[in-house]
Amino acid sequence: MKQRRMGLNDFIQRIATNSYACKHPEVQSILNMNPPQDAAELMNANPSPPPSPSQQINLGPSSNPTAKPSDFHFLKVIGKGSFGKVLLARHRSDDQFYAVKVLQKKAILKKKEEKHIMSERNVLLKNVKHPFLVGLHYSFQTADKLYFVLDYINGGELFYHLQRERCFLEPRARFYAAEIASALGYLHSLNIVYRDLKPENILLDQQGHIILTDFGLCKENIELNGTTSTFCGTPEYLAPEVLHKQPYDRTVDWWCLGAVIYEMLYGLPPFYSRNTAEMYDNILNKPLQLKPNISNAARHLLEGLLQKDRTKRLGCTDDFTEIKNHMFFSPINWEELNAKKLTPPFNPNVTGPNDLRHFDPEFTDEPVPNSIGCSPDSALVTASIKDAAEAFLGFSYAPSMDSYL
Repeated sequence: MKQRRMGLNDFIQRIATNSYACKHPEVQSILNMNPPQDAAELMNANPSPPPSPSQQINLGPSSNPTAKPSDFHFLKVIGKGSFGKVLLARHRSDDQFYAVKVLQKKAILKKKEEKHIMSERNVLLKNVKHPFLVGLHYSFQTADKLYFVLDYINGGELFYHLQRERCFLEPRARFYAAEIASALGYLHSLNIVYRDLKPENILLDQQGHIILTDFGLCKENIELNGTTSTFCGTPEYLAPEVLHKQPYDRTVDWWCLGAVIYEMLYGLPPFYSRNTAEMYDNILNKPLQLKPNISNAARHLLEGLLQKDRTKRLGCTDDFTEIKNHMFFSPINWEELNAKKLTPPFNPNVTGPNDLRHFDPEFTDEPVPNSIGCSPDSALVTASIKDAAEAFLGFSYAPSMDSYL
């Protein structure tokens, strides 16, 4: 049924974009069946129908118009999110392995998250030059899904390794923190604020280097002293100014770095409570408490990064340069770090692309949906008039192209 519905979506859109077919009285009667108000207004104001899903989302320079789902053999689910899944896939022509992020357009449009998805695409397009950011090879779309073809990273989430080991020794935490800070500094140099740093978004590659992923909450065009005010992020890592719903700047990322370093050293995020309201109150009002089992340099760094007043936070004056020059990072040779010449403190010891030991079985045990690898173009197109109307109206809420750009 899913295949038939997807094929029907495409079929209806093709009819709807054909000016001759649209004039046929029977087609008009289908297209006008109980349309929602905004769709009705659209059709009355403009004789041309709403754009088809394949026209709705401009994937820009990353778009590969010849790519299609059947190019890939989808092997395993390796991650899940609000709008879809991440799958391990092998390209049928060159046998290369990729992580393919598959997003449902309907879910994105329903939650009005198009801008976040396009922001993710924009940031991915700029990542080609940095060693600690996941790379986008290309993207493509079908009538109902977006596909991002990404680097396949199988050393596991930092979250996964922290759960297993509870906390890390200081040299290991320093190595990861330095690579994360380097990635954040690069994003900031492009006027991008990351906003969602947490152990689940930090991966290890097969050698044990950090790879930052998931750019859906990135905010672009934030100049050195620029601010934004959108309330977003993950509760444990929210900075006080975000909770206060005040304008915030790049230093929000340095707060999150402090929270992640704290968690690496102590096993839990700072100010953590199972009660979210209590945790928010802790973030806003409770003084930072540091146990005595860390070095003075680590203590000084955490006090600087987890400064509740963003105008006094480490990084507020000279951004990444302040972080880089902090005494905690004095053992780090930054040039060698960025060249991946420093030996990681932990080797995930993966045997190859099929080694999924560092992925949560919650994901890998899940069956790969049949619809992932199907092009709707080839699906059967048969349904009742009611189904046809529903399929068309499912896309009638699509915003104009302007809102994607």
